[in-house]
Amino acid sequence: MKIEAVIFDWAGTVVDFGCFAPVNVFLTIFEDVGVTVTLEEARKPMGMLKIDHIRTMLEMPRIGEAWEAVHGRPYTEQNVQALYAQFETKLMASLAMFTDPIPHVIETVHQLRQAGIRIGSTTGYTNSMMEVVTHHAGKKGYQPDYLVTPTDVGDKGRPYPYMIFRNIEQLGIQATKRVVKVGDTTSDIHEALNAGVWAVGVIIGSSEMGLTEQDFMRLSDEERADAIERTKAVFQQAGAHYTIQTMQELPALIETINARLV
Repeated sequence: MKIEAVIFDWAGTVVDFGCFAPVNVFLTIFEDVGVTVTLEEARKPMGMLKIDHIRTMLEMPRIGEAWEAVHGRPYTEQNVQALYAQFETKLMASLAMFTDPIPHVIETVHQLRQAGIRIGSTTGYTNSMMEVVTHHAGKKGYQPDYLVTPTDVGDKGRPYPYMIFRNIEQLGIQATKRVVKVGDTTSDIHEALNAGVWAVGVIIGSSEMGLTEQDFMRLSDEERADAIERTKAVFQQAGAHYTIQTMQELPALIETINARLV
């Protein structure tokens, strides 16, 4: 028995180093309604369906209080919908710029395919957002065998396991233990664990680390090691079976998992 499929997340995992496309928009839409949110608050629910992400942010005590202070009452579902409409408009306008494959992704996917491994994918983006991402990422050399969005599973995105199950079904895999899920957020790890597949957190370029490629390269060796350790600890705490620093380490990790399966 061995690994037959790898299911990748998209932003922060295979494209968009640091996962900046959605983060910038979350900051802007809250700013537009007079509520300042921090980068940390905007990143915390990353990986969820984006409307759920907005709800989760509004449920944070500090943001909830700030909303009441500005608007004189607690937020309503109407406010959630209005914020999401703004989010979608602004994200669609900038999304194409955040579709560059992260280093080592294209070569690693090629290597996995040569080993007979199928490539699936899940995301926190909707179908219309992914049309933009898949089009531009495809032109730049990244195209999985299959994609499932929350739209395809009745908006039950992460941490629900249904997007992974749909991949497993469509890729024709017999057992969950033959599947590895790779992602860059704790939502990805929870999705994997809920689906009963191997959960792997990728560190460099992740939303969890939250640095641009330029900022990461500017760090001293010591700062870099600290950032890597801090991110690794977050994934481990979320229950990840393994972490990798970059995609380059994935083929060797799959060999390690295969040895365990035997």
